[in-house]
Amino acid sequence: MIKYAQQIGFILILLFSLPDIRAAQPQDGWQSSTSVTDTLANKTKAKTTTWFFLELEDNEQSAMVKTLIVAITIAIVCLFVLLIWILINRNQMQARKIESDRMKEQFESLLFDYMTSDHNDEVYRKIVKIAKSDFTREILISQMRELNKSMSMTMNIGANEEAKKRLLDLYTQMKLDQDSIRKIYDSKWHIQVKGFRELAFMGITDANDKIRQALKSKNDILRIEAQLALVRLNKEDPFGFLDHLTHPFTLWEQLNVYELIAMHGLPIPQFSRWTNSPNKTVVFFALRMIQVFKQQQAAPQVIQCLKHPDADIRRIAIIVSGEIQLRETLPTLKYIYKNEGYNNCLLIVQAMGKMPDEMMLGFLKLVLDKEDDVQLQIEAAMAISKMGEVGISALVKLMKSEYKNYQIIIRHVLDKRIS
Repeated sequence: MIKYAQQIGFILILLFSLPDIRAAQPQDGWQSSTSVTDTLANKTKAKTTTWFFLELEDNEQSAMVKTLIVAITIAIVCLFVLLIWILINRNQMQARKIESDRMKEQFESLLFDYMTSDHNDEVYRKIVKIAKSDFTREILISQMRELNKSMSMTMNIGANEEAKKRLLDLYTQMKLDQDSIRKIYDSKWHIQVKGFRELAFMGITDANDKIRQALKSKNDILRIEAQLALVRLNKEDPFGFLDHLTHPFTLWEQLNVYELIAMHGLPIPQFSRWTNSPNKTVVFFALRMIQVFKQQQAAPQVIQCLKHPDADIRRIAIIVSGEIQLRETLPTLKYIYKNEGYNNCLLIVQAMGKMPDEMMLGFLKLVLDKEDDVQLQIEAAMAISKMGEVGISALVKLMKSEYKNYQIIIRHVLDKRIS
Protein backbone atom coordinates (compact mmCIF):
# COMPACT_ATOMS: atom_id res chain seq x y z
CA MET A 1 0.00 0.00 0.00
CA ILE A 2 2.79 2.44 0.83
CA LYS A 3 4.42 1.59 -2.49
CA TYR A 4 1.24 2.57 -4.34
CA ALA A 5 1.06 5.85 -2.39
CA GLN A 6 4.59 6.68 -3.47
CA GLN A 7 3.70 6.02 -7.12
CA ILE A 8 0.58 8.23 -6.92
CA GLY A 9 2.58 11.03 -5.34
CA PHE A 10 5.21 10.80 -8.07
CA ILE A 11 2.53 11.09 -10.78
CA LEU A 12 0.99 14.14 -9.06
CA ILE A 13 4.38 15.84 -8.92
CA LEU A 14 4.83 15.31 -12.66
CA LEU A 15 1.39 16.70 -13.42
CA PHE A 16 1.81 19.85 -11.36
CA SER A 17 5.33 20.42 -12.59
CA LEU A 18 4.49 20.53 -16.33
CA PRO A 19 5.58 23.86 -17.86
CA ASP A 20 2.93 26.30 -18.94
CA ILE A 21 2.23 25.78 -22.68
CA ARG A 22 1.59 29.43 -23.20
CA ALA A 23 4.87 30.41 -21.65
CA ALA A 24 6.67 27.96 -23.95
CA GLN A 25 5.28 29.43 -27.19
CA PRO A 26 7.84 31.25 -29.41
CA GLN A 27 7.88 35.06 -29.25
CA ASP A 28 9.13 35.82 -32.79
CA GLY A 29 8.36 39.00 -34.69
CA TRP A 30 5.58 37.55 -36.82
CA GLN A 31 3.47 37.09 -33.71
CA SER A 32 3.71 40.76 -32.85
CA SER A 33 1.11 41.50 -35.53
CA THR A 34 -1.55 39.76 -33.42
CA SER A 35 -3.96 42.32 -32.20
CA VAL A 36 -4.29 43.23 -28.58
CA THR A 37 -7.94 42.22 -28.80
CA ASP A 38 -7.11 38.66 -29.94
CA THR A 39 -4.57 38.30 -27.14
CA LEU A 40 -7.05 39.38 -24.53
CA ALA A 41 -9.67 37.07 -26.03
CA ASN A 42 -7.30 34.11 -25.88
CA LYS A 43 -6.47 34.88 -22.27
CA THR A 44 -10.11 35.10 -21.36
CA LYS A 45 -10.85 31.79 -23.09
CA ALA A 46 -7.94 30.08 -21.35
CA LYS A 47 -9.12 31.37 -18.00
CA THR A 48 -12.55 29.88 -18.58
CA THR A 49 -10.97 26.42 -19.01
CA THR A 50 -8.06 26.48 -16.59
CA TRP A 51 -8.84 29.58 -14.58
CA PHE A 52 -7.26 28.43 -11.35
CA PHE A 53 -3.75 27.72 -12.56
CA LEU A 54 -3.67 30.69 -15.00
CA GLU A 55 -4.50 33.00 -12.12
CA LEU A 56 -1.62 31.55 -10.26
CA GLU A 57 0.50 32.12 -13.33
CA ASP A 58 0.09 35.86 -13.06
CA ASN A 59 1.33 35.73 -9.47
CA GLU A 60 5.07 35.92 -8.76
CA GLN A 61 4.75 33.21 -6.04
CA SER A 62 2.78 30.77 -8.18
CA ALA A 63 5.57 28.16 -8.13
CA MET A 64 5.61 28.08 -4.33
CA VAL A 65 1.82 27.77 -4.17
CA LYS A 66 1.85 24.89 -6.65
CA THR A 67 4.54 23.15 -4.61
CA LEU A 68 2.44 23.48 -1.45
CA ILE A 69 -0.62 22.11 -3.23
CA VAL A 70 1.39 19.11 -4.41
CA ALA A 71 2.82 18.49 -0.93
CA ILE A 72 -0.59 18.69 0.74
CA THR A 73 -2.12 16.37 -1.82
CA ILE A 74 0.66 13.82 -1.37
CA ALA A 75 0.32 14.03 2.42
CA ILE A 76 -3.43 13.42 2.28
CA VAL A 77 -3.01 10.46 -0.06
CA CYS A 78 -0.27 8.96 2.12
CA LEU A 79 -2.33 9.39 5.28
CA PHE A 80 -5.32 7.77 3.60
CA VAL A 81 -3.25 4.84 2.37
CA LEU A 82 -1.53 4.49 5.77
CA LEU A 83 -4.90 4.43 7.54
CA ILE A 84 -6.11 1.65 5.27
CA TRP A 85 -2.88 -0.28 5.84
CA ILE A 86 -3.16 0.07 9.63
CA LEU A 87 -6.76 -1.15 9.62
CA ILE A 88 -5.93 -4.13 7.42
CA ASN A 89 -2.86 -4.99 9.53
CA ARG A 90 -4.85 -4.69 12.76
CA ASN A 91 -7.51 -7.05 11.48
CA GLN A 92 -4.84 -9.52 10.39
CA MET A 93 -3.19 -9.39 13.83
CA GLN A 94 -6.50 -9.98 15.59
CA ALA A 95 -7.30 -12.89 13.33
CA ARG A 96 -3.81 -14.30 13.87
CA LYS A 97 -4.17 -14.02 17.65
CA ILE A 98 -7.53 -15.77 17.61
CA GLU A 99 -6.07 -18.55 15.49
CA SER A 100 -3.00 -18.76 17.73
CA ASP A 101 -5.11 -19.10 20.89
CA ARG A 102 -7.20 -21.80 19.24
CA MET A 103 -4.09 -23.72 18.17
CA LYS A 104 -2.57 -23.44 21.64
CA GLU A 105 -5.61 -25.04 23.23
CA GLN A 106 -5.64 -27.76 20.61
CA PHE A 107 -1.93 -28.55 20.98
CA GLU A 108 -2.16 -28.47 24.77
CA SER A 109 -4.88 -31.11 24.70
CA LEU A 110 -3.02 -33.26 22.16
CA LEU A 111 0.28 -33.05 24.05
CA PHE A 112 -1.41 -34.07 27.28
CA ASP A 113 -2.98 -37.06 25.51
CA TYR A 114 0.37 -37.94 23.95
CA MET A 115 2.15 -38.04 27.32
CA THR A 116 -0.57 -39.93 29.17
CA SER A 117 -2.15 -42.18 26.55
CA ASP A 118 -0.93 -45.59 25.48
CA HIS A 119 -2.06 -44.95 21.89
CA ASN A 120 0.62 -42.44 20.97
CA ASP A 121 0.67 -43.22 17.27
CA GLU A 122 -2.82 -41.91 16.66
CA VAL A 123 -2.17 -38.74 18.65
CA TYR A 124 1.17 -38.30 16.88
CA ARG A 125 -0.52 -38.39 13.46
CA LYS A 126 -2.99 -35.73 14.58
CA ILE A 127 -0.18 -33.47 15.79
CA VAL A 128 1.79 -33.94 12.57
CA LYS A 129 -1.29 -33.19 10.48
CA ILE A 130 -1.90 -29.90 12.28
CA ALA A 131 1.74 -28.77 12.59
CA LYS A 132 2.53 -28.40 8.90
CA SER A 133 3.23 -24.68 8.51
CA ASP A 134 5.98 -22.66 10.19
CA PHE A 135 3.29 -20.79 12.14
CA THR A 136 1.79 -23.92 13.69
CA ARG A 137 5.22 -25.46 14.36
CA GLU A 138 6.20 -22.34 16.29
CA ILE A 139 3.07 -22.61 18.41
CA LEU A 140 3.77 -26.31 19.04
CA ILE A 141 7.36 -25.57 20.16
CA SER A 142 6.10 -22.84 22.47
CA GLN A 143 3.54 -25.15 24.06
CA MET A 144 6.08 -27.93 24.53
CA ARG A 145 8.48 -25.53 26.19
CA GLU A 146 5.81 -24.21 28.57
CA LEU A 147 4.73 -27.75 29.39
CA ASN A 148 8.31 -28.77 30.13
CA LYS A 149 8.75 -25.72 32.35
CA SER A 150 5.60 -26.44 34.35
CA MET A 151 6.63 -30.07 34.88
CA SER A 152 10.01 -28.91 36.23
CA MET A 153 8.22 -27.01 39.01
CA THR A 154 5.96 -29.84 40.20
CA MET A 155 6.89 -32.32 42.90
CA ASN A 156 6.12 -35.68 41.24
CA ILE A 157 9.62 -36.21 39.91
CA GLY A 158 9.24 -39.81 38.71
CA ALA A 159 6.12 -39.19 36.63
CA ASN A 160 7.55 -35.95 35.29
CA GLU A 161 10.72 -37.61 34.07
CA GLU A 162 8.73 -40.14 32.07
CA ALA A 163 6.52 -37.39 30.62
CA LYS A 164 9.58 -35.28 29.76
CA LYS A 165 11.12 -38.21 27.96
CA ARG A 166 8.01 -38.65 25.82
CA LEU A 167 7.91 -34.94 25.12
CA LEU A 168 11.57 -34.93 24.06
CA ASP A 169 10.98 -37.94 21.80
CA LEU A 170 8.15 -36.08 20.09
CA TYR A 171 10.31 -32.95 19.80
CA THR A 172 13.10 -34.79 18.00
CA GLN A 173 10.81 -37.10 16.03
CA MET A 174 9.10 -34.12 14.41
CA LYS A 175 12.54 -32.50 13.87
CA LEU A 176 11.54 -29.46 15.90
CA ASP A 177 15.05 -29.46 17.33
CA GLN A 178 16.31 -28.60 13.85
CA ASP A 179 13.98 -25.62 13.79
CA SER A 180 15.47 -24.40 17.08
CA ILE A 181 19.04 -24.97 15.89
CA ARG A 182 18.37 -22.96 12.73
CA LYS A 183 17.27 -20.06 14.91
CA ILE A 184 20.62 -19.78 16.69
CA TYR A 185 22.30 -19.32 13.30
CA ASP A 186 19.95 -16.46 12.41
CA SER A 187 21.47 -12.99 11.97
CA LYS A 188 18.87 -11.40 14.30
CA TRP A 189 19.85 -11.59 17.95
CA HIS A 190 16.29 -11.96 19.30
CA ILE A 191 15.75 -15.00 17.08
CA GLN A 192 19.00 -16.49 18.42
CA VAL A 193 17.82 -15.90 21.99
CA LYS A 194 14.60 -17.77 21.21
CA GLY A 195 16.63 -20.68 19.88
CA PHE A 196 18.85 -20.70 23.00
CA ARG A 197 15.81 -20.92 25.27
CA GLU A 198 14.12 -23.66 23.28
CA LEU A 199 17.25 -25.84 23.20
CA ALA A 200 17.89 -25.24 26.89
CA PHE A 201 14.38 -26.21 28.01
CA MET A 202 14.29 -29.27 25.79
CA GLY A 203 17.84 -30.36 26.72
CA ILE A 204 19.23 -30.45 23.17
CA THR A 205 23.04 -30.28 23.35
CA ASP A 206 23.89 -30.58 19.65
CA ALA A 207 24.59 -26.85 19.26
CA ASN A 208 26.55 -26.16 22.46
CA ASP A 209 29.64 -25.04 20.54
CA LYS A 210 27.62 -22.43 18.65
CA ILE A 211 25.99 -21.20 21.87
CA ARG A 212 29.41 -20.96 23.48
CA GLN A 213 30.51 -18.55 20.73
CA ALA A 214 27.84 -16.09 21.91
CA LEU A 215 29.72 -15.72 25.22
CA LYS A 216 31.98 -13.26 23.42
CA SER A 217 29.11 -11.21 21.99
CA LYS A 218 28.91 -7.49 22.69
CA ASN A 219 25.14 -7.84 23.00
CA ASP A 220 24.47 -8.14 26.75
CA ILE A 221 21.13 -9.94 26.38
CA LEU A 222 22.51 -12.46 23.90
CA ARG A 223 25.49 -13.14 26.17
CA ILE A 224 23.28 -13.62 29.26
CA GLU A 225 20.97 -16.04 27.44
CA ALA A 226 23.96 -18.03 26.19
CA GLN A 227 25.26 -18.33 29.76
CA LEU A 228 21.90 -19.51 31.10
CA ALA A 229 21.48 -21.98 28.26
CA LEU A 230 24.93 -23.50 28.83
CA VAL A 231 24.29 -23.86 32.56
CA ARG A 232 21.26 -26.03 31.75
CA LEU A 233 22.75 -27.88 28.78
CA ASN A 234 26.23 -28.71 30.04
CA LYS A 235 25.35 -31.45 32.49
CA GLU A 236 28.92 -32.51 33.23
CA ASP A 237 30.29 -29.00 33.78
CA PRO A 238 27.39 -26.49 34.08
CA PHE A 239 29.68 -23.60 34.96
CA GLY A 240 32.34 -24.35 32.39
CA PHE A 241 31.27 -21.24 30.47
CA LEU A 242 33.14 -19.19 33.09
CA ASP A 243 36.38 -20.43 31.53
CA HIS A 244 35.47 -18.68 28.28
CA LEU A 245 34.10 -15.35 29.51
CA THR A 246 36.03 -12.33 28.25
CA HIS A 247 33.40 -9.64 28.83
CA PRO A 248 32.54 -8.40 32.35
CA PHE A 249 30.32 -10.82 34.24
CA THR A 250 27.80 -8.30 35.56
CA LEU A 251 26.01 -8.57 38.89
CA TRP A 252 22.71 -9.11 37.05
CA GLU A 253 24.22 -12.04 35.15
CA GLN A 254 25.59 -13.48 38.38
CA LEU A 255 22.15 -13.27 40.02
CA ASN A 256 20.55 -15.06 37.06
CA VAL A 257 23.06 -17.90 37.27
CA TYR A 258 22.59 -18.20 41.03
CA GLU A 259 18.81 -18.32 40.54
CA LEU A 260 19.25 -21.24 38.15
CA ILE A 261 21.25 -23.09 40.80
CA ALA A 262 18.54 -22.51 43.41
CA MET A 263 15.59 -23.34 41.15
CA HIS A 264 16.89 -26.43 39.38
CA GLY A 265 19.12 -27.97 42.05
CA LEU A 266 22.21 -27.99 39.87
CA PRO A 267 25.36 -29.68 41.23
CA ILE A 268 27.51 -27.17 43.09
CA PRO A 269 31.11 -27.05 41.80
CA GLN A 270 34.19 -26.01 43.73
CA PHE A 271 34.19 -22.32 42.90
CA SER A 272 37.82 -22.02 43.96
CA ARG A 273 38.52 -23.23 40.42
CA TRP A 274 37.84 -19.70 39.10
CA THR A 275 39.66 -17.60 41.68
CA ASN A 276 42.64 -17.41 39.30
CA SER A 277 40.58 -16.27 36.33
CA PRO A 278 42.02 -13.36 34.31
CA ASN A 279 38.50 -11.90 34.30
CA LYS A 280 38.20 -10.10 37.65
CA THR A 281 34.38 -10.19 37.56
CA VAL A 282 34.54 -13.99 37.37
CA VAL A 283 36.79 -13.93 40.46
CA PHE A 284 34.17 -11.77 42.22
CA PHE A 285 31.50 -14.35 41.39
CA ALA A 286 33.67 -17.25 42.52
CA LEU A 287 34.38 -15.60 45.89
CA ARG A 288 30.71 -14.74 46.41
CA MET A 289 29.68 -18.32 45.67
CA ILE A 290 32.37 -19.61 48.07
CA GLN A 291 30.71 -17.42 50.68
CA VAL A 292 27.12 -18.43 49.81
CA PHE A 293 27.86 -22.16 49.82
CA LYS A 294 30.37 -21.90 52.71
CA GLN A 295 33.12 -23.74 50.87
CA GLN A 296 35.74 -23.59 53.64
CA GLN A 297 37.99 -25.96 51.72
CA ALA A 298 38.69 -22.98 49.45
CA ALA A 299 40.81 -21.30 52.17
CA PRO A 300 44.14 -21.55 50.21
CA GLN A 301 42.56 -19.86 47.18
CA VAL A 302 41.00 -17.14 49.35
CA ILE A 303 44.41 -16.49 50.91
CA GLN A 304 45.83 -16.04 47.41
CA CYS A 305 43.06 -13.54 46.67
CA LEU A 306 44.00 -11.61 49.85
CA LYS A 307 47.37 -11.00 48.19
CA HIS A 308 45.86 -10.08 44.81
CA PRO A 309 47.09 -6.81 43.26
CA ASP A 310 43.49 -5.65 42.74
CA ALA A 311 42.07 -3.92 45.83
CA ASP A 312 38.48 -4.87 44.99
CA ILE A 313 39.32 -8.56 44.87
CA ARG A 314 41.15 -8.24 48.20
CA ARG A 315 38.09 -6.49 49.65
CA ILE A 316 35.73 -9.34 48.72
CA ALA A 317 38.26 -11.92 49.93
CA ILE A 318 38.42 -10.15 53.32
CA ILE A 319 34.63 -10.20 53.59
CA VAL A 320 34.46 -13.89 52.65
CA SER A 321 37.14 -14.72 55.21
CA GLY A 322 35.06 -13.24 58.00
CA GLU A 323 31.64 -14.44 56.85
CA ILE A 324 32.59 -18.13 56.66
CA GLN A 325 35.19 -17.83 59.43
CA LEU A 326 38.30 -18.98 57.59
CA ARG A 327 40.72 -18.88 60.51
CA GLU A 328 43.52 -19.90 58.16
CA THR A 329 43.38 -16.38 56.75
CA LEU A 330 44.06 -14.59 60.06
CA PRO A 331 47.87 -14.39 59.69
CA THR A 332 47.47 -13.06 56.14
CA LEU A 333 44.88 -10.51 57.25
CA LYS A 334 47.27 -9.30 59.92
CA TYR A 335 50.13 -9.11 57.40
CA ILE A 336 48.30 -7.12 54.72
CA TYR A 337 46.70 -4.64 57.16
CA LYS A 338 49.50 -2.08 57.06
CA ASN A 339 49.40 -1.74 53.27
CA GLU A 340 45.61 -1.50 52.86
CA GLY A 341 43.41 1.56 52.50
CA TYR A 342 41.05 2.68 55.23
CA ASN A 343 37.99 0.71 54.03
CA ASN A 344 39.88 -2.56 53.72
CA CYS A 345 41.53 -2.01 57.11
CA LEU A 346 38.10 -1.58 58.67
CA LEU A 347 36.90 -4.78 57.00
CA ILE A 348 39.95 -6.68 58.26
CA VAL A 349 39.25 -5.70 61.87
CA GLN A 350 35.56 -6.60 61.43
CA ALA A 351 36.52 -9.97 59.93
CA MET A 352 38.74 -10.69 62.95
CA GLY A 353 35.80 -9.89 65.18
CA LYS A 354 33.72 -12.56 63.41
CA MET A 355 36.32 -15.24 64.14
CA PRO A 356 37.80 -14.28 67.53
CA ASP A 357 41.25 -15.69 68.20
CA GLU A 358 43.55 -14.91 71.14
CA MET A 359 46.48 -14.92 68.75
CA MET A 360 45.19 -11.62 67.33
CA LEU A 361 44.90 -9.94 70.76
CA GLY A 362 48.24 -8.17 70.53
CA PHE A 363 47.53 -6.96 67.00
CA LEU A 364 44.11 -5.61 67.91
CA LYS A 365 45.48 -3.84 71.00
CA LEU A 366 48.03 -2.23 68.72
CA VAL A 367 45.24 -1.04 66.39
CA LEU A 368 43.41 0.39 69.40
CA ASP A 369 46.57 2.16 70.55
CA LYS A 370 48.06 3.43 67.29
CA GLU A 371 45.09 4.26 65.11
CA ASP A 372 43.62 7.75 65.26
CA ASP A 373 40.33 6.84 63.63
CA VAL A 374 37.59 6.29 66.21
CA GLN A 375 35.70 3.75 64.11
CA LEU A 376 38.78 1.57 63.76
CA GLN A 377 39.36 1.78 67.53
CA ILE A 378 35.73 0.80 68.25
CA GLU A 379 35.87 -2.20 65.88
CA ALA A 380 39.19 -3.33 67.40
CA ALA A 381 37.75 -3.07 70.93
CA MET A 382 34.66 -5.01 69.90
CA ALA A 383 36.80 -7.74 68.29
CA ILE A 384 38.79 -8.03 71.54
CA SER A 385 35.60 -8.23 73.63
CA LYS A 386 34.39 -11.22 71.58
CA MET A 387 37.39 -13.27 72.75
CA GLY A 388 35.62 -14.00 76.03
CA GLU A 389 37.17 -13.53 79.44
CA VAL A 390 40.64 -12.98 78.03
CA GLY A 391 39.42 -10.14 75.84
CA ILE A 392 37.28 -8.56 78.57
CA SER A 393 40.23 -8.61 81.05
CA ALA A 394 42.46 -6.97 78.45
CA LEU A 395 39.93 -4.21 77.86
CA VAL A 396 39.47 -3.57 81.58
CA LYS A 397 43.23 -3.09 81.94
CA LEU A 398 43.29 -0.74 79.00
CA MET A 399 40.38 1.23 80.43
CA LYS A 400 42.51 2.12 83.45
CA SER A 401 44.90 3.91 81.14
CA GLU A 402 45.15 7.67 81.43
CA TYR A 403 44.37 7.98 77.72
CA LYS A 404 40.77 9.27 77.77
CA ASN A 405 39.83 7.89 74.34
CA TYR A 406 40.50 4.40 75.61
CA GLN A 407 38.16 4.91 78.51
CA ILE A 408 35.32 6.29 76.38
CA ILE A 409 35.61 3.68 73.63
CA ILE A 410 36.08 0.68 75.95
CA ARG A 411 33.28 1.81 78.27
CA HIS A 412 31.07 2.06 75.20
CA VAL A 413 32.02 -1.44 74.03
CA LEU A 414 31.61 -3.06 77.44
CA ASP A 415 28.25 -1.43 78.12
CA LYS A 416 25.82 -4.35 78.16
CA ARG A 417 22.89 -2.09 77.38
CA ILE A 418 24.45 -1.31 74.00
CA SER A 419 25.44 -4.87 73.19
